Parts: sequence; C-alpha cells; structure tokens
Amino acid sequence: MTTAFDAIVLGGKPLSNRLVMAPMTRSRAYGPGAEPTELMATYYAQRASAGLIVTEGIQPSPVGQGYPDTPGLHTSGQVRAWRTVTDAVHREGGVIFAQLMHTGRIGHPSLLPDGLVPVGPSAVAAKGQVYTHEGPKEYVTPKELSEAGIRQTIADFADAARNAVEAGFDGVEIHGANGYLIHQFLADNSNHRTDAWGSDTEGRIRFAVEVVTAVAEAIGSDRVGLRISPGNRYNDMSEDNPAEVYGALLERLAGLDLAYLHLMEGPDRDLTPRLRKAWPGTFVLNPFTHPDVTGPDALKLIEDGSADMVAYGALFLANPDLPRRLIAGGPFNAPDKATFYGGDHRGYTDYPALSA
Repeated sequence: MTTAFDAIVLGGKPLSNRLVMAPMTRSRAYGPGAEPTELMATYYAQRASAGLIVTEGIQPSPVGQGYPDTPGLHTSGQVRAWRTVTDAVHREGGVIFAQLMHTGRIGHPSLLPDGLVPVGPSAVAAKGQVYTHEGPKEYVTPKELSEAGIRQTIADFADAARNAVEAGFDGVEIHGANGYLIHQFLADNSNHRTDAWGSDTEGRIRFAVEVVTAVAEAIGSDRVGLRISPGNRYNDMSEDNPAEVYGALLERLAGLDLAYLHLMEGPDRDLTPRLRKAWPGTFVLNPFTHPDVTGPDALKLIEDGSADMVAYGALFLANPDLPRRLIAGGPFNAPDKATFYGGDHRGYTDYPALSA
C-alpha cells in the first residue's frame, strides 16, 4: 500500500514524500519592489521537509498584484531576491515551485503602480472588498482585456516562468483557482465575452489552455503544475456547469505531460474522482475540510488512491516539521489566524519544531 511518506518522482525530480506545502498568501514581501526578504527565506527553509513546497502567489506582472506586500517575478531584483529563498530551501534538501498568480479583477488601483487598474475577461466587478494599506476598499470594475492585452498577459506568465527557473525554482504552479484571472475566464459570471475567449465552454477554457501551453513551452512541461478549484465561490465566483468546463479543460491539457494537477476541492466532492480519473498524470489533492483545517485524516487519501499527493495549508504554516509530526501522530501547533497576513516573524518563523 502506498502511503504519504513514500517517495515519488515529480516531473523527473525525486521527492522524499507525498506531502505538499500548499500555496498561502502571507503578505510579507517588504523588500524594495515587491522583492522577497531574508525572513521569507527562513520561513520556506524551515518547511523544506515537505515533499514539495509551493510558494505563496507571485504576480507575473505589476498589474497582476491584488494584495499588499505580495512578491513578484517580473524584475531582475525580484529574481535575485528569490534566489536567496530557493538556495535556502535547497540547502535543506527541499524542492520548491513558484506559484504564478495573476489576481485579475481582485485588487484595487491603490495597490498598483503607474496608474494601472485591475483587468479581467469582462468589465464585471466582483462583489466585496479587498484589504489595502489604506484599509478595506470595494472592488472596482476591471478593464476588459483586449486581444492584445490577453496575448501580453500570456507572455507575462511565460516570462515569469523563465524568471522562476533563473531564480532557482524547481518549477512553477499556475494558479487557475480561487477567483483569480484564469478562474475568471473559466467562470460564467465573470466572463461575458462573445468572442473566442468566451461565449461557450471551448472559449472559456481557451485562456487557461494557452497560458499553460505557453509556460510549458517556455520552461518544459515537466516543470509545470496547474491549480484549479471547480465550483469554488470564493471571490464572488459562480460556475453553472463546472463538470463540463473542467472536464474539457483536462481533456485539452492531458497531452502536455505536466508535472501535476492540483485540485483545491470544493463542497461537490463527487467531482473529485471524476477529475482524478480524467487526469493521466500526478494528481495533487487539497481536500475540502471546511471549516476545519486539513488534518491527519487526509493521509488516507494517498492510501485509498484518491490522490498521488496531498496538500496541507494552515497546518504546514503552523508546523514547520509537519511530516515528522504526522508520522508521530502529533502534537500539532495551532495556527494563529491573527498573524496570517502581514506582520513580522511572529506567527511566521517562530512556530516551534518538535524537540529532538
């Protein structure tokens, strides 16, 4: 029987176990120009015992930023700063992928430089507010991407992937989930286009397909993962028929031989085995456990074949040596929600490891 603590080869790279540190926004990129810091290097290196670390969301371009103090991968300074992080993780024997996240309509002009405004597939504002340095602000109506704008955004993803490799990352995960730009193209309520980038299932999946294809061509498909969250209503999303849309998406991507597919499971758990069956490669599952955090029970998802790897979020945040704790059956540090976003080392690098 395969367990979560067995080795696995991912995109030709051997991993020591099947536990993934899920991507988690922490908003601590206080370096100049949205650059990661030495404290961030410590944070990730502490968690290098994960089979795979996926970083917090990293904007592939200035307009892709949706939250305060999130890092980028579109300048030479950012590339150099990220090299400090990847070197620290590799010294500890870890494997780390950069998550490329363009937030699309989720954001606010006050977070963006040079008079930029958020963009999206259609000029449809999300309901809700985003936190800024000036306090919460209502989402604005995004600028609808033109054909040229779409092509440039695809190129931005590919350029950021090249930058990730230059920065020492072992690969990239493309964020197609949680109501951000790629998800906005996939969903009915945010994509009202009547051209080839919308209007039907084939049109709505086109942007995701072309982004993934461009990134795979830029750095090699074995270095590329994709995260999806069918039916996820986060960030004011609504999808009438996720089974059809994501089934078509996986069918189009199956031949690319990607490193993995990362499913952020929603309440419709019946869709998970269908997507698992449809995907020919490594299947990473972030199981739906709301309102609880993903816990030790998720280990059985490897044993029963539901997934090849399982992703932990908040529990990895609070337990830098999570694989060791899972083997031992605990105990587990409790995550401090008050320190999730922004701040200093508290609730970031000061969670204790088990004593020897």
